[in-house]
Amino acid sequence: MKKTWIRIVVVAVVAAAVAFWVYFDKQRLQQDPEQQLDTTLNAMPAWQVLKEQEPALQKRIREQILTMQKAGESEQHIIDVIQPQILNLQMSRLQYAPDANVVEYMKANMEQTAAIQKVSDDACFRFLYPGVKGGVNPMRVLDKPMMQRRMQADADMMRAAYGKNRHTVTPEERAVAVADVRPIMKELADKYGEAIQLLQTPEQAVGKEKLSCDMVQDMWAKVLKLPEPKAAGVIRLAVSELD
Repeated sequence: MKKTWIRIVVVAVVAAAVAFWVYFDKQRLQQDPEQQLDTTLNAMPAWQVLKEQEPALQKRIREQILTMQKAGESEQHIIDVIQPQILNLQMSRLQYAPDANVVEYMKANMEQTAAIQKVSDDACFRFLYPGVKGGVNPMRVLDKPMMQRRMQADADMMRAAYGKNRHTVTPEERAVAVADVRPIMKELADKYGEAIQLLQTPEQAVGKEKLSCDMVQDMWAKVLKLPEPKAAGVIRLAVSELD
């Protein structure tokens, strides 16, 4: 039961971590790739936080993106290479961010997922499971206001994790989160039956893209209906398993 839960969380968090950090106009890049890259990244709130909190990492990622772009690597390949680095940082920050920021981060994530599914079930599946059929860059399919909300939620969460109200996870919080997860997973198992196993084995879900996306969103909707401290505790518990 717990392994199923962890797998769902990894899927839901990983996909949206940085898919919008790598976005560029190829024609303008040909004119001045370094300036265009900086213009794009500097417009993103979370990039500014990265400069403040992790300047060495920020510099390394910038150079890595620029090198890959100059080498002619595809946008999606760059995303796939950079994404784990940002993901690891964000998952670490979620452990220390206040409840409200943790919940808002996940709400923005799920708003994005739902919007991508409106484009197509296939796009949603690719967004959640980029390793199965190849990913999708939401910056290419979603409107700018939604992307701005998502990016601002990321930045606010990362900054709050360093703020005066930073959170400390306790053994009691983790125990409560484990207890809160069980009935949610039981509801999902009762509703979807054996199909819930597809969340552990997404490679077997090709052809069932809508079902897979629906299950991920259903799970998170149930978590986000919990009182804010409980929802935040569940999210922190889940992403802590990524360490």
